[in-house]
Amino acid sequence: MSQVSVTINGRQFRMACEDGQEAHLMDLARDLDTRIEGLRGKFGEIGDTRLTVMAALTIADSLAETNQRIKRLEEEVAAMQEARAAAAERARDVQASVAAAFTAAAERIELIAKKLNPSISPAGVAQG
Repeated sequence: MSQVSVTINGRQFRMACEDGQEAHLMDLARDLDTRIEGLRGKFGEIGDTRLTVMAALTIADSLAETNQRIKRLEEEVAAMQEARAAAAERARDVQASVAAAFTAAAERIELIAKKLNPSISPAGVAQG
C-alpha cells in the first residue's frame, strides 16, 4: 500500500491507496477540490461540511447521469445486436432463395437444351 498526501478544501489529508494508483488518487482529490472551490465561488462561505456535501452530491449526480447513459448505450448495443442477427437471418433466407432460383433456372435451361437437341444424353454429352 502506498501513501499519498492530498489537499482538499485547503486541508491536507494522508490517504492510502494501492501501489500504482497514486496519480489517480491525486487526480480524484484535485477534482473534488476544484468542485468545492467552484461551489465556494458560487455560494460563498457556507461551511466546510455543507460545501463537501454539495460537492459529493454533484459527483453523485454526475455518476447517476453516467450510469443512465451507460444503460441507454447498453440497450442500443443490444438492439443493434438483435438487428444484426435479424439481418443475418434475412441474408441467409435471400441466399437460399437465390440458390433455389439458380437451381430452377438451371433445370429449365437443361430442359430447353434437351428439347432443342434430343441427342444429348442425361450427362450432357452428345450421342452419336
